[in-house]
Amino acid sequence: MNFLSVNDIGPLDAAVKEALEIKANRFAFKHLGENKTLLMLFFNSSLRTRLSTQKAAMNLGMNVMVLDVNQGAWKLETERGVVMDGDKVEHLLEAIPVMASYCDIIGVRAFAGLKDKKEDYEERVISQFVKYSGRPVFSMEAATRHPLQSFADLITIEEFKTKPRPKIVLTWAPHPRALPQAVPNSFAEWMNATGYDFVITHPEGYELAPEFAGNARVDYDQARAFEGADFIYAKNWSAYSGPNYGRVLSTDRSWTVDSAKMALTDNAFFMHCLPVRRNMIVTDDVIESPRSIVIPEAANREISAQTVLKRMLESL
Repeated sequence: MNFLSVNDIGPLDAAVKEALEIKANRFAFKHLGENKTLLMLFFNSSLRTRLSTQKAAMNLGMNVMVLDVNQGAWKLETERGVVMDGDKVEHLLEAIPVMASYCDIIGVRAFAGLKDKKEDYEERVISQFVKYSGRPVFSMEAATRHPLQSFADLITIEEFKTKPRPKIVLTWAPHPRALPQAVPNSFAEWMNATGYDFVITHPEGYELAPEFAGNARVDYDQARAFEGADFIYAKNWSAYSGPNYGRVLSTDRSWTVDSAKMALTDNAFFMHCLPVRRNMIVTDDVIESPRSIVIPEAANREISAQTVLKRMLESL
């Protein structure tokens, strides 16, 4: 079993039910991980993903090894056919089977480079682990998706919703740097797989790839999109389309989520994957309000990771 997207989790209602059962008794399946080793590989920095996934593995009785690639290891070349006469001294094609020989399950975190759309959307790094490791592989965020985050988001919405079909709004918000589309892509993919009323709002030019936007309603008017919403999920992303791929097209502060915007909703909950740029993405008063659920959302990262790892251990 690999876990790279919503397509790898099966029926969502069953997955959420299992996650909530695990949350009620986190150590019930500790026997599954006995004498099993998880290798977590980070090509990029992390706080929640690192801590939550390691804790989830420990809850299941696993041994855990964590490697910061490019910091605590040789710099790795990821492209085939290159003359390795630079600062990268080991190729991923040798490193992957070596690392796989030391573990039972591999988690990989590797962001988009935002320079070559084709390379990013082919998921060249994590796909090589799937192809050459011979081990179950799960994504701790890849170039185009962050499925553990999206699963945690779904669990959180299910816990806090007050109606069977809530209105969920994914809103773009300004940021000083160019960020990947992984979180919004993944969130959209998971929300489209539910029965929720799902809307995406962003300035023109920030359209997500069609395979991720799916059947979501897209509204370029943020205020209109917020009307009657039950959950607001704020996130910045860089442009996807055409020659603007990976670029910042706008830092328009009028898109910042503030109390006036939240007043347009149906007393909505505020969500964000964190870390968040305060008073760029969201104002202090909104993220500190009683309707902000960013901390329970982050706490559920442990639960989403544990549910996935439990299933992977059961498939060994």
